[in-house]
Amino acid sequence: MLEIRNVTKTFPGVKALDQVSLSFGDGEIHALLGENGAGKSTLIKVICGMYQPDSGEVLINGERANFKCFSDSIKKGISIVAQEIQAIPNASIAENIMLDKMSNYLKFGVIQWDRLYEETQKYLSMVGLNLSSKTRMLGLSTAQKQLTQIAKALASNASILLLDEPTSALTLKEADNLFTILRKLRDQGKGIIFVSHKLEEVLRLCDRLSVLRDGKYVGTRKCEGLTKQDVVTLMIGRETNEEYMGFLDIQNETVLEGRNICQTDRFENLNFQLHKGEILGFYGLIGSGRTELAKFILGEGDKPGSGEVYVKGKRAKINSMADALNQYRIGYVSENRKEEGLILSQTVANNIVTATWNQICKTAFKIVNPQTEKQIAEEMVRKLDIKTPSLRQLTVNLSGGNQQKVCFAKWIAANCDILIIDEPTIGVDVGAKDSIHKLIWDFAKKEGKSIILISSDMPELIKLSRRILVFREFRIAGEIGGLNDHEFSAAEVTAEIGKYIAE
Repeated sequence: MLEIRNVTKTFPGVKALDQVSLSFGDGEIHALLGENGAGKSTLIKVICGMYQPDSGEVLINGERANFKCFSDSIKKGISIVAQEIQAIPNASIAENIMLDKMSNYLKFGVIQWDRLYEETQKYLSMVGLNLSSKTRMLGLSTAQKQLTQIAKALASNASILLLDEPTSALTLKEADNLFTILRKLRDQGKGIIFVSHKLEEVLRLCDRLSVLRDGKYVGTRKCEGLTKQDVVTLMIGRETNEEYMGFLDIQNETVLEGRNICQTDRFENLNFQLHKGEILGFYGLIGSGRTELAKFILGEGDKPGSGEVYVKGKRAKINSMADALNQYRIGYVSENRKEEGLILSQTVANNIVTATWNQICKTAFKIVNPQTEKQIAEEMVRKLDIKTPSLRQLTVNLSGGNQQKVCFAKWIAANCDILIIDEPTIGVDVGAKDSIHKLIWDFAKKEGKSIILISSDMPELIKLSRRILVFREFRIAGEIGGLNDHEFSAAEVTAEIGKYIAE
């Protein structure tokens, strides 16, 4: 149904695609895999007309597709769920989902809003998003926004569906619901291209997979009978280690504590403790309160609340992220790097040192010392293996995975004592994921720092956390300990978490 022939695409200093040829059939779910910078997102954008190839061609049902823009591909039955969430924040969910189909709801030149809202509600139900279609996008979480983008793609009734990291912010339940929908679409004869770094879900969902490496086509395999390690080897040519990370020297000292935290329509008398040298996991479904609690702690909550936060035994008054960083040495790696974690229009060096400006400014004039900035940035780029032509490269031009590394580097450079990390490996490839896992581990193991790890990736959470709090409906439904001594297998921990979620 869809064929790529000898496609090449070059950007300044980078050949993103190099003579790539492969084909995708109808009635199949076909995974497109590769490390950061392998060319996956570039190929997706070439297919749907967002990028024009330097050479080569795209064919649909044997005919050359000369897409000049994205709207041309829509007319040919192609729809995309992009990795970068695109939404109009002040518009309703319905307006965002039906934006390119508003003319279908016109009668005598007037939009029939009731019919529009009713129709949109069907697609929200399909993706398991329990919100009114009249709700504004502005207040939605990253995961909720992601589900609206999936609903928008379903509403297009496309024959070819491109999904670029569609489950990056979804937990197991939401992902399973999406997989059920995709299998139904496949059985209806739709062609689905599925880009994901979560290899377990690729092998569980997809019929075939194709791998790109450094912009070149490596090969295509049937998923049946493949192991995760087979795929990893195909992608990066080496093995990765997902075994038990080891023992953490967790101290009795409580470095962060929440007492009787309450928030309007959310928390009620919630309590927790984080100890020195500990990695404490937060797990829960969408809207369970994990990220909301983190932002409450950091003084960034969007609703009034009460309760007390203690840092190293002393009551803390945190009204902003600046207070958290400058007064209490608490950092926060946001789940939404593009809107909250980075200044995309600034250089890699500028972004890395944003959390350390107060430390490197010349006292009298508050001017950043360029030499110090360069030294800090060079160290972080080397330590995190950030792929960038130079420190002066604009961050917007980096791949998604390398942008995430820059976001992470900012807080490592600030030398925080406590780090709250929200979905650290969204859109990050297997190799980079291992690197970030090691950084998180070393931050606690070697430097004795304390970490709250919020993640929808259960294997990641089990691998790194030494205690897990399970959230449900803005309360802590359960706690799983014993992970520091490796008392339970991953399967046992997963089953226990499932019990708390289902209660």
